[in-house]
Amino acid sequence: MEMKRLVAILSVCAIAIVLAISCKTSKNSTDDKFNEQLVRDSYRIMFFNTENLFDTINDPEKNDDEFTPQGAKFWTGYRYKQKLTNLSKVIIGAGGWELPQIVALSEIENRKVVEDLINKTPLYKSDYRIIHKESPDARGIDVAFMYRKKFFTPISENFIPVKYPSNIGSGTTRDILYVKGRTNQNDTLHIFVNHWPSRWGGQKETEEKRIFVAGLVKHTTDSIFKTDKNANIIIVGDLNDYPTDKSLIHGLKAQTEYDLIASDKLYNLSYYLQEIKKQGTHKFHGQWGILDQIIVSGALLDTARVLHTSLEDAHIYNPDFLLIPDEGYTGKQVFRTYVGYKYQGGYSDHLPTYVDLYRTK
Repeated sequence: MEMKRLVAILSVCAIAIVLAISCKTSKNSTDDKFNEQLVRDSYRIMFFNTENLFDTINDPEKNDDEFTPQGAKFWTGYRYKQKLTNLSKVIIGAGGWELPQIVALSEIENRKVVEDLINKTPLYKSDYRIIHKESPDARGIDVAFMYRKKFFTPISENFIPVKYPSNIGSGTTRDILYVKGRTNQNDTLHIFVNHWPSRWGGQKETEEKRIFVAGLVKHTTDSIFKTDKNANIIIVGDLNDYPTDKSLIHGLKAQTEYDLIASDKLYNLSYYLQEIKKQGTHKFHGQWGILDQIIVSGALLDTARVLHTSLEDAHIYNPDFLLIPDEGYTGKQVFRTYVGYKYQGGYSDHLPTYVDLYRTK
């Protein structure tokens, strides 16, 4: 009990420190000293599958009946607020001493829940802005993009629809979000936020759908490379496949060898995390694997360029508070909000990921 109390106290202290820094920064926004602070040497891009971030309001246009106070999961206002606070704690923790400059999210119901995440939690002192659009997903869940306006300015945003050809099947899924923007140091970034079709119904039975979506992303990145061979491309998201699956290897053509880097190819940093470092973001039947992936263009792996990253700069955020003992298997498992219909009060069924981009002065 004493250890749990200590962890709680330390967590509160960490949040207070981060918010104090954020508040101080905002107050000095017109100072020359503040302008110097904007000359960054790194940017952190985070992805987090929030595990069904629904509000408590029944939307007749969405399949959200479970997530209402009268629904099967008894999704009350208290539980919703606790979920928001938990998610804000993860974002603050993953940022270290400063909030991540960009946060990509999946499994969010609508724009309102992202606004609540920013405005009704300790993140309320932050400068996050939102990019979001309702997608045609059957469950009513979308992807979203949060960015700190002091450090990133969107140039364009494109929600790429997914329409399956008749030979693959029917159904709807989340749009692919493509944001092109510039950092405050005038570096152009092309960022893709994904939540590919689920494995519900079987991995093999649904594989063609994920391969098809991978092809849509590949088509767009190929178009970017035709214009700029050295484009800074970052692909993040819950792909519902592992780095070794066909959708990544054949559909997206994400490279898993890093000896001879070509600037206009895509490289899967999550393959390194899963296969070499033996890490995972999701545990299924006792086995860890990475569904929440980070893929970058080869140009970003060239450390001779001004803006760059490396294999060692891709991370899975896995502090102790996001894990609990795995009673069914061994070791730890992710501390979820629900297990089936049983409320646990945890964070998510996925661990978040992030990648750091560094800028040579």
